[in-house]
Amino acid sequence: MNSTHLSKRLQAVSDHVESGSRLADIGSDHAYLPIYLAKNHIISYGVVGEVAKGPLSNAISEIKKAALLAILQPRLADGLAAIQPNDNINVITIAGMGGNLIRHILEAGRAKLTGTEKLILQPNVGEDTVRRWLMTNAYQIKAEQILAEDGHIYEIITAVKVPQKVSYTEKELKFGPFLIREKSPVFIEKWQEEVRLLERVISNMQKASHKNTQKINLISDEIQIIKGVISRES
Repeated sequence: MNSTHLSKRLQAVSDHVESGSRLADIGSDHAYLPIYLAKNHIISYGVVGEVAKGPLSNAISEIKKAALLAILQPRLADGLAAIQPNDNINVITIAGMGGNLIRHILEAGRAKLTGTEKLILQPNVGEDTVRRWLMTNAYQIKAEQILAEDGHIYEIITAVKVPQKVSYTEKELKFGPFLIREKSPVFIEKWQEEVRLLERVISNMQKASHKNTQKINLISDEIQIIKGVISRES
């Protein structure tokens, strides 16, 4: 992967960025995504935020190689602190992190959010944590995508701030309000694997000398919920 040929995951993230956007990419990983978007004239301006000097140095090197320092601003900062008011950012991407870390970045940086930005979030795990933060803070999920790459399954969530209260069911928070309706083959694959994992957990717990019946029942209930969601009839 490089700034010319993105990974399938980052290409999918880039597809959610509209032409003419002013981007802040937080935790940019060599700045591949913003460089690609700038090279293809999809963004007119970008902030590349890194919390550590090593990754920032890598990003600066890639931006210089692409001759894009006039468009892309690399900054050493923690999360959304990389954004300044005169940047006029209208798209924020946070990709390739755990859901808890993404939630923390959004929560810690709430003062930097004007409410006009589109959030494009790609948690590696803990997607429900991200969705719950969005709901609590009146962000409406506008699109979701799920894809498989190199043995991993990734979800992309895009959201915008809305004036009214946002409400999602527990199932929608867990599975995704769009994904649960679409039930793509990758979605089915993800949750079938989760069922297999939970069934192995129960099997191991039942072999223990002191069974935790309450925990076993809770996991069994979770398995039934997942099976109900991924069944073709539901």
